[in-house]
Amino acid sequence: MKLVKAAEMQDIDRRASSEYGIPSLVLMENAGIKTAEMVRNLLGSITDKKVIILAGRGNNGGDGLVAARHLHNSGAIPITFVMGNIEQLSPDSQINFAILQKITDRIYPLTDESHLEQFMWEMLDGDIIIDAIYGIGFKGSLNEYEARIVQWVNHSRLPVLSVDIPSGVEADSGRVKGEAVKAAATVTFALPKPGLILEPGKNYTSQLSIADISIPKALLEHKRLQTNLITEDMAARLLGPRDPDSHKGTFGHALLIGGSTGLSGAILLASQATIRTGAGLVTAALPKSLVPLFDAALQEVMSIPLMETRQGTIAPEALPAIGNILGASSVCAVGPGLSRYKEANAILRFILERAGVPVVIDADGLNALAEDIDILKQRQIPIVLTPHPGEMARLTGKSTEEIQSDRIHYAVHYAREWGATVVLKGNKTVIAAPNGETYINITGNPGMATAGSGDVLCGIITGLISQGINPVNASVAGVYLHGLSGDHAAGIKGQRGLIAGDLIEALPVVIARFEKEK
Repeated sequence: MKLVKAAEMQDIDRRASSEYGIPSLVLMENAGIKTAEMVRNLLGSITDKKVIILAGRGNNGGDGLVAARHLHNSGAIPITFVMGNIEQLSPDSQINFAILQKITDRIYPLTDESHLEQFMWEMLDGDIIIDAIYGIGFKGSLNEYEARIVQWVNHSRLPVLSVDIPSGVEADSGRVKGEAVKAAATVTFALPKPGLILEPGKNYTSQLSIADISIPKALLEHKRLQTNLITEDMAARLLGPRDPDSHKGTFGHALLIGGSTGLSGAILLASQATIRTGAGLVTAALPKSLVPLFDAALQEVMSIPLMETRQGTIAPEALPAIGNILGASSVCAVGPGLSRYKEANAILRFILERAGVPVVIDADGLNALAEDIDILKQRQIPIVLTPHPGEMARLTGKSTEEIQSDRIHYAVHYAREWGATVVLKGNKTVIAAPNGETYINITGNPGMATAGSGDVLCGIITGLISQGINPVNASVAGVYLHGLSGDHAAGIKGQRGLIAGDLIEALPVVIARFEKEK
């Protein structure tokens, strides 16, 4: 499913008028009708129900004015407060204001302190509030007067229906600065916006409905729209069925490089996830002192002992052995348990120079990369980076707070700059391809915020690439499966006690579901 940013939605509205001859008034009328229908869904019978409409100056306010008219005609009692002078309303909103004036006199201004008492009295015996103050074009923060009104709305006992997006939430990022309407439900039009899906905006959106307002389907599926919501159907298509004539060589040879004293569990989890995802062969290259423990824990994965430093990390002397096995692999993952030490950057550089296959860089591989990010620009192979927000901050020189404030923007920007697929982990993981195509994942739960969960994701993506799925699609399907495995495991064991091994245990069960559906 496509997600649409504010500027893209505004362009779609313009093109619906210019290319298809659909007047903007028609789109506003349809949006208002859908809003009124949503009020009916929330309240059941609306006869004699008191509906308070907060209408802003823009077209979002116009949607509220149309809804007021239809609610009046259906037997409700709409009380409309206009948060702007009439001459400040958008042209289409002015038309609908004039129509509404001829139908009811229960329209009041709400532009300064003198109007607040009327608003408070009407809320006392209201049944629902329609928030049509700001639409998807909103950015920044509400002014002091608007913020006070929103506070009263949020503290009232009334359910709130937001039109298109809760006022105070930014459509592209979900960012909230200061006050924002906490809706009981939100009706958005044509396509969902990222800010309705991403936190904190999702927390203000609550129940989300997507309403058709008669925008032509071709405009909503256009290739220029590059932001996508990952769905189960999308993930299932990417996985595909297995050929009956397959053998282990069919599904590739995955190489994972990492591990160090004290961090052997990371390479173990990543390797186990790789083979559980369906890779035909998996080899782990790790410090030689860890090999006996690794072999005893995971019999299905081959191991290569590497020369190691006194600290139990991979030594530079191991590079020839790494070079030998790189030539036999179909994908390479580097980083799980690698540790942070001065030689790590040289090892990563060597792998990127010698590998002729896709490389997944995770964990301490990303920390090594942060020391010399420019080495990405010299590579011709597909690269997948899987940073959490802190690692992304180190890679970019930004703060973690900056990254989290606009996750889509930073993932897309740096995927283009680095020419790599960026998997920005976290709540609603974002996958950004070098060409700008972007995907947002909604599977997963807070129980997955546990040590080793990221190593499992690295292994899943590596295992899918090994089977011939291109790195972008492998990242999309991998993130979805990772979250779904976490959801399955949490459904059995709860979130609080969830550990990374539970995700691996759930992984084949989740994949089997896709195989049965196929």
